[in-house]
Amino acid sequence: MEFDFFRCNLTKREANELNPLVLAFIGDAVYEVIIRNFIITNNRDMSVHKMHVKAVSYVKAHAQSEFMKKIIDNLNDEELRVFKRGRNAKSATIPKNANVVEYRMATGFEALIGYLFVMREYDRINEIMGKIINIDKGE
Repeated sequence: MEFDFFRCNLTKREANELNPLVLAFIGDAVYEVIIRNFIITNNRDMSVHKMHVKAVSYVKAHAQSEFMKKIIDNLNDEELRVFKRGRNAKSATIPKNANVVEYRMATGFEALIGYLFVMREYDRINEIMGKIINIDKGE
């Protein structure tokens, strides 16, 4: 079997059987790459340090929690189910810079992004990311 490093090859059943923290694990990475790509594309002359600071403003648990609160009404039933599974998953640790509620909301958000990624729902990820960018711009 040949492996495609840019695509996850899980069936819908396999994706639904994954531990939501596994979905959050991949979702965290996918989200970070998307945000970094967005920042680089729109801020080519910015210093790397400033790019990092800007990226952190999007990827920290507080920001993800706030974004999730604003997009939750736009999720379909399947997406909402995945988000709730991620939010309700029991994690062994809580970061020192986030409270438990924010961290769980962020974990649910990352699980959602991870699920959409493994299901190859790239257009839906782009749609959600567009909403997030517009929220950040105050639109």
